[in-house]
Amino acid sequence: MQDILEKARQIKLVIFDVDGVLTDGSLFLGDDGLEYKAFNAKDGLGMKLLQASGVEIGIITARTSKLVEHRMHSLDIKHVYQGQLDKRKAFNELQAKLGLKHEQVAYVGDDVIDLPVMRQAGLAIAVQDAHPLAKQHAHWQTPHDGGKGAARDVCELIMEAQGTLQAQWDRFL
Repeated sequence: MQDILEKARQIKLVIFDVDGVLTDGSLFLGDDGLEYKAFNAKDGLGMKLLQASGVEIGIITARTSKLVEHRMHSLDIKHVYQGQLDKRKAFNELQAKLGLKHEQVAYVGDDVIDLPVMRQAGLAIAVQDAHPLAKQHAHWQTPHDGGKGAARDVCELIMEAQGTLQAQWDRFL
């Protein structure tokens, strides 16, 4: 675990996949053709606290959805890349835009489509219910499943490693 905390100390940007990470992977499709997803409010608060501690957040997802755009706007997440079947392009673009090294970027994924980016990131994280191959290539696995607190796990791990978690909690005490 000490190795994971050392990697987490260096993180300046956390990139999350959406389906299976920020949601449980379920897609609800209505007769009207609209798509619905359930996001976890605790994950959202964790993401806001992480941003308040000085860490950037990005989203890279293969699907495109107005829901994702709306949710990320509500969390004040500015780095949103949708429709990215090859996520490496967005990963490299965002890393260059922010002037970061691989060691300063964490990526959270759940499936084989995430592997190319997970293998580049300084801290590769798989959610608890990720595909076995994603888990195999992760440095760390969240205690919770995707859409069920996994993003909060990531945010708190990084804030704990960087010594900012208690200060974020103290805002509410």
